[in-house]
Amino acid sequence: MARSSRGTGTSSCRSACPADRQPQQNRRTEVGAMQLGLVGLGRMGGNMRERLRAAGHEVVGYDRNAELSDAASLADLVGKLESPRAVWVMVPAAVTDATIDELAGVLAEDDIIIDGGNSRYTDDAPRAERLAERGIGYLDVGVSGGVWGRQNGYGLMVGGAQEHVERLMPVFEALKPAGEFGFVHAGPVGAGHYAKMVHNGIEYGLMHAYAEGYELLARSEIVTNVPGVFKSWRDGTVVQSWLLDLLDRALDEDPELAELSGYTEDTGEGRWTVDEAVRLAVPLNVISAALFARFASRQDDSPAMKAVSALRQQFGGHAVHKR
Repeated sequence: MARSSRGTGTSSCRSACPADRQPQQNRRTEVGAMQLGLVGLGRMGGNMRERLRAAGHEVVGYDRNAELSDAASLADLVGKLESPRAVWVMVPAAVTDATIDELAGVLAEDDIIIDGGNSRYTDDAPRAERLAERGIGYLDVGVSGGVWGRQNGYGLMVGGAQEHVERLMPVFEALKPAGEFGFVHAGPVGAGHYAKMVHNGIEYGLMHAYAEGYELLARSEIVTNVPGVFKSWRDGTVVQSWLLDLLDRALDEDPELAELSGYTEDTGEGRWTVDEAVRLAVPLNVISAALFARFASRQDDSPAMKAVSALRQQFGGHAVHKR
């Protein structure tokens, strides 16, 4: 494969490059090893880079934090890659379009851009169309695994053309867990982010079920070892899961969760899942309730519950609690 006229993979890599860059390139002689550009080296992107390198792939990363970056700019990153190139974008949704548009200006025909961030699926088709005008391919990939992905592997949900998916399969194989599970080509462009949206909506519901169970156990007059109950569920029960394992770990560190606030953010996918349920008239009772519970967590004194209290007092003379 000929080198791009924009530069070689090592010619501009001097003292600022990570110490393992050169050994990594030497390892890229293995069958199926690939070269990949990776934009965004935060908690997810940085761990993905290390997992890929451990599998023998060459990864040239770019991040605004120069201490993490292998390249000085997006143009510099592209210049370090062989043609045809593949660049994986792992940046916040708010800056994904701008990042992809900047990359499109320095990439060439037959290159591929992969968006692995938490973009809304409706953004994917317009991006793919803009890139297709330049002859650039596009894949959207829902990525699950969090900070544990480097060790355990990442669940990957991919949307896009079959030819593009096949070309990136060595990368997907390196990122996914070992075995038959953890990867799906979910459908055309947009399907990967759609699947990840639903995945995160389900995650909301599962997390909230465990949370409600925790509160009920903690309020009980009979159960005296709440952390022990959760630990007992981790094996041999129908509610065992990785989320349960993580809750058990949290309870080991803080049995009463006393160090935490109940204020809980949502990152968008839960809302988008509920929006889709409304659009398609699908009753998402559990996921919707879990999303609304997060909204309630942010209210020190709920206006809605104040109104309920006032109404009970007005029609029935029920006692109310004054501030």
